[in-house]
Amino acid sequence: MNLCAILLLLAFTTPGWGKEPEAFPDLNLADGQALKEASRVLEEEVKLAARSQTYVLIDLATKIIHIKGRGMDLHQIPIISWASNSHDHLKGIHKLTMRPAVVRRKIEPGAATEQEPIAVDDMPVDYVLTFTPALTITVVPSASADSLLKGVVFLGKAWWRQTRSLAGTLFSDQSSKQGGQLQLTVSGDHAQSLAWSLVDGMAVVIRRASNP
Repeated sequence: MNLCAILLLLAFTTPGWGKEPEAFPDLNLADGQALKEASRVLEEEVKLAARSQTYVLIDLATKIIHIKGRGMDLHQIPIISWASNSHDHLKGIHKLTMRPAVVRRKIEPGAATEQEPIAVDDMPVDYVLTFTPALTITVVPSASADSLLKGVVFLGKAWWRQTRSLAGTLFSDQSSKQGGQLQLTVSGDHAQSLAWSLVDGMAVVIRRASNP
């Protein structure tokens, strides 16, 4: 493990006199694998925190999505559950190639032709994010937070994606080219909030965990 990363990790996880939050308060320093993973994430975060652009840290260990700027939390989104096809593909810094499409409200006949500014409510609750290097993140809203009909539709979409992904793995070599696949289940409101926070080219770092 990089010595600089170890020192940086200890600086962020050792309680001090100030009231600054710890980087990973859940981290068990006796767990060598978890310590190595946290060090890797911190190394990548330091590169992003030096820039003015906001970025995303998806912490699968604590099940929290962090929208961050200059290393500081700007917004947090809880993850209800997650699933991934590969740990290895979740390493590194990934750049978003395209943000989710806006679901614009229709203008009523006879109403003013000028549309209202885009708001969080105009963002989708179910979408797929693609990144480079190859990574696909599917955001699915919790069925319990929506009506039964919507829940069935969302679960159907998720099942179709998983079936299509499995078929691609069995009958072609496309899975290796597609890279990692991560599915995040959040509430409908939080899915819209995440979509609203994203911009093209936004960087994403993922802290991996052994179990969902």
